[in-house]
Amino acid sequence: MPRPRPDPDSLPASPTTQPAADTPATEAIAAMTSVPQAVTLSARITQDGAPIPDGLVWRIFDTKPDASGELALVAKSDLGAPTVELPPGDYVVHVAYGRAQTSEPLSVVPGANEKAFILEAGALRLNSAVTGDIAIPAGLLKFDIFTAGEENDRAAVAEGLLPNDIVTLNAGTYHIVSYFGSVNAVVRADLRVEAGQLTDATLYHHASQVGFKLVSEEGGEAIADVEWTVKTADGATIFSELGAFPSTVLAEGEYLVLARQGTQVFNREFQVQAGTAREIEVLTTVY
Repeated sequence: MPRPRPDPDSLPASPTTQPAADTPATEAIAAMTSVPQAVTLSARITQDGAPIPDGLVWRIFDTKPDASGELALVAKSDLGAPTVELPPGDYVVHVAYGRAQTSEPLSVVPGANEKAFILEAGALRLNSAVTGDIAIPAGLLKFDIFTAGEENDRAAVAEGLLPNDIVTLNAGTYHIVSYFGSVNAVVRADLRVEAGQLTDATLYHHASQVGFKLVSEEGGEAIADVEWTVKTADGATIFSELGAFPSTVLAEGEYLVLARQGTQVFNREFQVQAGTAREIEVLTTVY
């Protein structure tokens, strides 16, 4: 006969495992790893350069994405060499100096923490002139800076810079666009920025400032209330304005200007060559 199975209700209760009590040592370790620690940050232009005293923007991020998938910003400072308090752990530090920037991981441990960043940055100062070293009024110039590479792959780094503005950039090659006026006088160039150096660059335009006036005779008084239109040789309208003395900047080439006064339209073909500003007179006769 098989032996009867014991009644489960009659078996002695199994001993319950109790969690180990925290010891003073584990409590001390836990406290140490959660207490914010001092972290001192600094940055240099180059490896051998002096620490940057000001003009820096520091941002420190947690390495774990938040609910939106972004790294949470845990600290920010605009001091040259800030000391921030951070719990031990891993972080990402981003530092910007002008438009030069770098990011590096940071591990905070119990005790004093220090980290120095090397930006490998240089500076760029831009200006433009008309071919022949003819100065251009500062108010007619602006510059955009893009990353190098194919046109579709370029990213804007700085836009709308004025002549002689000094911009700080990471060392590397950049695509520069110079705008003389707002129509079609545009020059492009690729320039190299070296770490620790100021690069001065002048871009040259093949263009000229052009003014217009409608007159009844050569050298006569300008006629008011005129609607102006300038077209390229292929018929594209590139400039229009209402007034007695309109002016613009045009790249070298051939153009047609139309002057409408009331129901009458007067026109003149003209050519632009690089040089000083010039005035185009349109006579109230048929050309």
